[in-house]
Amino acid sequence: MAERRTRRYSRSAGTDVENEMRRYKRGTARSGRGGKGGRVKSRKQAVAIGLSKARKKGKKVPAKRARRSK
Repeated sequence: MAERRTRRYSRSAGTDVENEMRRYKRGTARSGRGGKGGRVKSRKQAVAIGLSKARKKGKKVPAKRARRSK
């Protein structure tokens, strides 16, 4: 019998990521403070921005993973 798992990300967090991906595809997604930075150049970057926006709104999103030092 399959185990039932809890969601790691809320559905509304997924919507935030979808919206950011849409902006990325249109070429209107910007990175940096207040959108004054350059154009978002990768899909990964667009997803990260969408998740960041969801976190700021207080939605259910896992905490940001720490970077590995070299």
